[in-house]
Amino acid sequence: MLNACAQLLDEVGYTKLTTTLIAQRADVAIGSIYQFFGDKRAVVRALGMRHLDVFFDRVQSRIDANPPSQWWDIVDTVIDEYIAMHRTQPGFRTLHFGDIVDVHLLDESRSNNDVLADRLGSMLGEHFQLAVSEQLRLSVMVAVETGDALVKLAFRNDPEGDERILTEAKSLIRDYLAGSV
Repeated sequence: MLNACAQLLDEVGYTKLTTTLIAQRADVAIGSIYQFFGDKRAVVRALGMRHLDVFFDRVQSRIDANPPSQWWDIVDTVIDEYIAMHRTQPGFRTLHFGDIVDVHLLDESRSNNDVLADRLGSMLGEHFQLAVSEQLRLSVMVAVETGDALVKLAFRNDPEGDERILTEAKSLIRDYLAGSV
């Protein structure tokens, strides 16, 4: 059902997505959708959570395969994986981590990007024995918001992501975080 939802998000967008369309694409009875999900928002929320899990699994796999020697190696890996998911993960370019539905989709008390920033700040702290201070949290949050906006811009201009904008985004984020990390 989540795979069907992801495909449909790319094809018709969130506003035209319905549980009926999801059931038809998944080749299941509409009751099966409601057995697991209360409405289309719940299906999309589950897809957003799956995207978050896939994203961090892929980031961790890349870090395990090539351990970072500098903090910017993690930053580059995170940015590269975010870009790769835009290119390869069905539904991700449309949904990201859920912000098209609700900026609080992943956690009712924090924005989706705040959830992402907390996990990234923790990752930096763990790998480089950094104190996850309020300043580091703020800096990572600003970097996530900036990076998110620039990656969206790059994909709005080019379906594969405008490489010039993506290169500038990576440079901007590294330079900005250098002052805090």
